[in-house]
Amino acid sequence: MPRFALLLLCMVAACATPPQEPALVPLPVSAEWNGGSFTWTGQLTASGPETDVLAQRIRAEQVETGGHVQTRLTVGMEAEAYRLEIGPEGVQIHASDAAGHFYGLQTLGQIREQSPESALPQGVVEDAPRFAYRGLQLDVGRHFFDVAFVKKYLDLMARYKLNSFHWHLTEDQGWRLEIDQYPRLTEVGSCRAETIKEKNFNPFVGDGTPHCGYYTKDDVREVLAYAAERHIQVIPEIEMPGHARAALAAYPEYGCTGGPYEVSTVWGIHDDVFCPSEATFTFLENILTEVLELFPSEYIHIGADEVPKRQWEAHEETQQIMAREGLADEAELQSWFIRRIERFLNANGRTLVGWDEILEGGLAPNAVVMSWRGTEGGIAAARQGHDVIMTPTRHLYLDFYQGAKESEPISADWSGYPLPLEQVYEFDPIPSELTPEEGRHVLGAQGNVWTEYMKTPDKVEYMVLPRALALAEMVWTPQASRDFGDFERRLETELTHLGQAGYTYRPLAGPTAEQASLN
Repeated sequence: MPRFALLLLCMVAACATPPQEPALVPLPVSAEWNGGSFTWTGQLTASGPETDVLAQRIRAEQVETGGHVQTRLTVGMEAEAYRLEIGPEGVQIHASDAAGHFYGLQTLGQIREQSPESALPQGVVEDAPRFAYRGLQLDVGRHFFDVAFVKKYLDLMARYKLNSFHWHLTEDQGWRLEIDQYPRLTEVGSCRAETIKEKNFNPFVGDGTPHCGYYTKDDVREVLAYAAERHIQVIPEIEMPGHARAALAAYPEYGCTGGPYEVSTVWGIHDDVFCPSEATFTFLENILTEVLELFPSEYIHIGADEVPKRQWEAHEETQQIMAREGLADEAELQSWFIRRIERFLNANGRTLVGWDEILEGGLAPNAVVMSWRGTEGGIAAARQGHDVIMTPTRHLYLDFYQGAKESEPISADWSGYPLPLEQVYEFDPIPSELTPEEGRHVLGAQGNVWTEYMKTPDKVEYMVLPRALALAEMVWTPQASRDFGDFERRLETELTHLGQAGYTYRPLAGPTAEQASLN
């Protein structure tokens, strides 16, 4: 049986003052401290795949510390679980898989950061996640963010044991993924002429500046390798049949009107959709074939939300398809469209994920539902025996204002309410309406980060932090152990660290004057 180990050359000494109990986020299942300490001294040497990130962190901080840390494979522990033991002679991390070792090292890293003079408190942490799916999304269609920022985003996720990165790659406002067979998707679809200024819809006021960008396949491979080192699955989203304006600007023959189309410069729902012809399905399946070759994730997200039906209603060929297939209305047509794509994905060993609109007209047989318009869609899907990921707007849309509009930078407000930190924290992904058996279909939850009003990495970080930490504790920590007051206390320590690490975050007391103008 293989054994991963990081060996740190060290001397062990007693600490004069017992270290304080660490303030860990997310809160572990249990942590017991005995009042003793373990002091690291000496020069760091390291080996072993699961300890590289911790070792790199220590080196980056230019701290000469040593110690003795062993990671051990232990049969019988659940997936991603770990047991962290800090004793008088060193540290041991027990886990049955590499992810468990990694999460144990993340916890050890937080403890070390909070330990003065490298004096670690002696004790035992027993820990395991509440949910298997712990997600954070990033919309790069509305605004493009480079690989360096995506990696920084993944680092944040890894620190707080979030394991699913939902990469929203295509939109009406931009197509961000290189597809060899269809080069115009990026030649045309990755660039819009300008962007609406703030919320100047009527009359339209644009900024006059083109917004462009896409990821090459090598970029994607770089991100995937980086994510895999941090035990994060990357779930690509290729929108269909709606949110298709950028793709149709490049290939208008797959729309219902024939075009011409332009990459959109405004936000909102657009009428332009893919028409359900055989040529369109060939186009989409060819795109998905290249996506599947790149992304190893079991899950492939196809969006399927906010699909206006007007162009289908007016399109003669589409109406003929509906008659031929015996479809009663356009809602059933949308379901038929999704089932067609699902069969393709299933035949290639993948699982389709879609927003809760995929329930309309009949749910595809093996699909996973992301419930965003409240929890009702998730409840309905779970009762039908489908797996569910909860992403309701009222609790997990991290693009919403965090407080009063007057004091916050411009943010999404179509919901009519802000989303303060406590409202994120207090959400339980398993609705009380579900039976225990039905509740087992809730895989977890995800925070969504739509970037209409996030032009820069600083703005994304401000909107995500600290709410993503509330999300992380929601999906990791047992429900009965969660307490918002205690979380706020521990959060202060983490925010200090995040600031030192170069992240922008919203202070608990509210934004600074500079942050309030992050527009």
